[in-house]
Amino acid sequence: MTPEQMRDASLLELFSLEAEAQTQVLSAGLLALERNPAQADQLEACMRAAHSLKGAARIVGIDAGVSVAHVMEDCLVAAQEQRLLLRPEHIDALLQGTDLLMRIATPGDLQGEAAVPAFLVQMAALLDPAAPIVPRPSLPAEPALAPPPAYPPALPVASVEREPESEAATVTKTSRRGGEGGERVLRVTADRLNSLLDLSSKSLVETQRLKPYLATLQRLKRMHGQGMRALDGLRGQLEGSAQNVEVLEALAQTQRLLAETQQILQQQAADLDEFGWQASQRAQLLYDTALACRMRPFADVLTGQSRMVRDLGRSLGKQVQLLIEGDKTQVDRDVLERLDAPLTHLLRNAVDHGIESPEQRLLAGKPADGTLRLRASHQAGLLILELTDDGAGIDLERLRRSIVERALSPAETVAQMSEAELLTFLFLPGFSLREQVTEVSGRGVGLDAVQHMVRELRGSIELTQSPGHGCCFHMEVPLTLSVVRSLVVEVGSEAYAFPLAHIERTLDVPAQSIVQIEGRQHFWHEDRHIGLVAASQLLNRPPAQGDADSLRVVVIREREQLYGVAVERLIGERVLVVMPLDPRLGKVQDISSGALLDDGSVVLIIDVEDLLRSVDKLLSTGRLERIERSAGAGRGVPRKRVLVVDDSLTVRELQRKLLSTRGYEVAVAVDGMDGWNALRGEDFDLLITDIDMPRMDGIELVTLVRRDNRLQSLPVMVVSYKDREEDRRRGLDAGADYYLAKASFHDDALLDAVVELIGGAQG
Repeated sequence: MTPEQMRDASLLELFSLEAEAQTQVLSAGLLALERNPAQADQLEACMRAAHSLKGAARIVGIDAGVSVAHVMEDCLVAAQEQRLLLRPEHIDALLQGTDLLMRIATPGDLQGEAAVPAFLVQMAALLDPAAPIVPRPSLPAEPALAPPPAYPPALPVASVEREPESEAATVTKTSRRGGEGGERVLRVTADRLNSLLDLSSKSLVETQRLKPYLATLQRLKRMHGQGMRALDGLRGQLEGSAQNVEVLEALAQTQRLLAETQQILQQQAADLDEFGWQASQRAQLLYDTALACRMRPFADVLTGQSRMVRDLGRSLGKQVQLLIEGDKTQVDRDVLERLDAPLTHLLRNAVDHGIESPEQRLLAGKPADGTLRLRASHQAGLLILELTDDGAGIDLERLRRSIVERALSPAETVAQMSEAELLTFLFLPGFSLREQVTEVSGRGVGLDAVQHMVRELRGSIELTQSPGHGCCFHMEVPLTLSVVRSLVVEVGSEAYAFPLAHIERTLDVPAQSIVQIEGRQHFWHEDRHIGLVAASQLLNRPPAQGDADSLRVVVIREREQLYGVAVERLIGERVLVVMPLDPRLGKVQDISSGALLDDGSVVLIIDVEDLLRSVDKLLSTGRLERIERSAGAGRGVPRKRVLVVDDSLTVRELQRKLLSTRGYEVAVAVDGMDGWNALRGEDFDLLITDIDMPRMDGIELVTLVRRDNRLQSLPVMVVSYKDREEDRRRGLDAGADYYLAKASFHDDALLDAVVELIGGAQG
């Protein structure tokens, strides 16, 4: 919908947005009032929210909303004036009214207004049983009131572009109490935020390109000064040898010109230094701001969770409250959205399975009201979530019986299991300790789904418990899926990044500490053997020929698996902006995404789970190679050279890495003109080019190659997204020897085609 259309036909939509914000205020305030009915600040907040909704409903002509909000406001004002003490039945009714207002504001919900008369009668009985309020569709006696400043009535129509919730990210959403106005709210598509973050990261990289120019200018300044001093010495020698006046005047003119250029050079160097510093500062600020736009407080995922816990507990005859710590912890919006479902599962599970009935709690010496605590915090780029309850904990004997009854393990084995081993069974699909299926639980769907969703986020979950005192779920997930803290390493002269969340530690392992156990290499560390694999084999890179003293090893962990991955060099820790690979490339083995380093070079981010699957596959097939410390065979044999010409950074780098892993020496060019210049200046065994490129496209490049006497026999492969027959024929008619669609990258089609054209890397 365009802004012009919004100006003409968006009042109901804006009222729906207003209702969403104000009902959240009502829900949170009413839950607080249930614990302490006399909280003046919460009474004031709830009353103002109801008053705002009444005014907004009157503006858009929704009489049912006016009536509901009006009677709720009456109840809250009576509580403020101490004419009424809010009891649980009042809170129930007010929460019911909150839900009713949201339904009335939801377009297409026709049952909301139908429930209004019964609700008004119910509220009348609670407010004054002797004088029930008759439902009234409108209140014309009162003037139309705009919402008070504490809660903005609606967003400015012309400045809001509505997007589906699944596609939109809230940049700013804040309500303030008191006399201050609320901040404006804008909704921006997630794709635009991702694009902004990508552009800002590239801008940050581009500012680094100024450093070599500044260094060159500084070097020119030094050389210029040396030249000036040399001329001064020459002038002294000439004056001493009584040279004619013309020579001395020419020398003086040269010195004056050099002095002027020195001033210009110094000024330009100072200006460039200042510009470079300012540009880097602004680029860093732009990057930090763009990253902050994707971050939202953890409280955003908790909307309605406290209410859900309270309502579910009351339906089960339990009094349960949810206490939240760290609700302002900033988390990426994508992570928050995907945390909603697992958190809901865990909270419902805690209320149903963990918290006992009030009678049981009193017998156990506990308060009748149960408590859930949800704590959120940051740690090393991870979001740490801890959900604890003060319930009965897990009945381990009952769990053992259930495991045996379900034939999941023999009774003798179960009897010897530790508590941690027993608790892992609760995460199995279909496993439940509930004997009967209810509306809440008993179907065996819950913890297994939670574990699956957490693992999809590249996170982990662990359950601990204390019999009679409750359970604790400990979850660790990345703070963001857009930025990843990584350890950058060198493998086969290429840069790769291991996410820090999967790294246990890094080590220098002495060569003499590597042992063979059952045909596999291991090393001993902290009282356990850790399997050792070569990153070069896993990533299909040529093996390094390092010294024989020690190996640089990255110890990676995936749940209970530990492996040492030998690399050539540890470059250092970096915060990388994730650049997803083009989906048309398919799944690249062992690689999850790419990123740019500070110098603009490309680094591939390793998919640790996929990497470990590759290790298991090599182990099962017996093809895991030993790490040899001696010089490899074939040193000094020239490798065949390939020129890759493509304007897409992702495609260009992927082709380069694919060919480099097979041992080819690869050069790259960013477009046809760049490729043509490279071909004229160097010798290559194969040209691989795209078609659609700026300055000079692939067809023009192939045509020039075939017209050149030196290059006309050079094998040429065209790789393009265009897979139509006419496109294929156009490329072959221009002189290409092979035409390949880029969609074939996920298999070995590209490498097989290269071998077919020029043979192996070393012939």
